[in-house]
Amino acid sequence: MKRQKSNIILIGMPGSGKSTVGVILAKMLAKRYLDTDILLQNLNKRSLQDIVDKEGHMALREIEQEVLLGIRCRNHIIATGGSAAYSEQAMMHLKDEGIIVFLHADLPALKQRIHNYETRGLAKRPEQSFQDLFEERRVLYEKYADITVQSSNLTQDQVCEAIVAQLPV
Repeated sequence: MKRQKSNIILIGMPGSGKSTVGVILAKMLAKRYLDTDILLQNLNKRSLQDIVDKEGHMALREIEQEVLLGIRCRNHIIATGGSAAYSEQAMMHLKDEGIIVFLHADLPALKQRIHNYETRGLAKRPEQSFQDLFEERRVLYEKYADITVQSSNLTQDQVCEAIVAQLPV
């Protein structure tokens, strides 16, 4: 008999609401909350932007993969960094213990929410536009998602309700 997955893993673009929704969802479902960007920064004792500035976006992706592969928990809401989906190994590891939820905000909504694109510590090529990054990542998010919630026009509470409504019983 297959045991039930106890984690809910939030994936999506920066600005899609992963961190905010994660905290609310953890309270709603009485689960613990883990933000992998914060975990990565604490373990490395520096910001995401500092890693990108000094070592490049690929170094950030590699560090992120290591952090994600090191996660061993149950009954958590896990908000991942926007670039988590670049690592198939990490995504399959997370999927093993959890349900992957893609918070899909459309490009206009993301642009309205993100004002620090150049200094946010994103794992992107230096010349890459936000739209290119969005298109590139959307395919990956869709590939790994068990549940997709269109989050552009919903409040954080509505996003949480939409997630809960789609969880397996």
